[in-house]
Amino acid sequence: MAVNGISPDSVMALRNAILQKNVALRDVTSTPSGAEAPSVSGPGGARPGDFTQALKGALEKVNQLQNDSSAAATAFERGETTDIAAVMLAKQKASIGFEATLQVRNKLLSAYKDIMSMPV
Repeated sequence: MAVNGISPDSVMALRNAILQKNVALRDVTSTPSGAEAPSVSGPGGARPGDFTQALKGALEKVNQLQNDSSAAATAFERGETTDIAAVMLAKQKASIGFEATLQVRNKLLSAYKDIMSMPV
């Protein structure tokens, strides 16, 4: 069931893209010196900018979920709607989206720190 234009399939596709990039980065860092590093491009010859665009799109979707949640709560407070279940569902979706984004940020920050601490 798609909510606010976000389907479970698109979330899973973003998750799979992140996992594939993680595997590619792990393969690059574990390659012994002198060996040829594997290609970092994703399946189907995806360009490196695709990850950036996917991340930006995910952030925009999380922002939209937050805005929708706020609007639903405001509408309930004004008495424009009486469906508390829909309001709570919107709040939970926004919360889960934010938590997932926070975890991705933490992993990216950790990866950045690991890369920066590597000897050159």
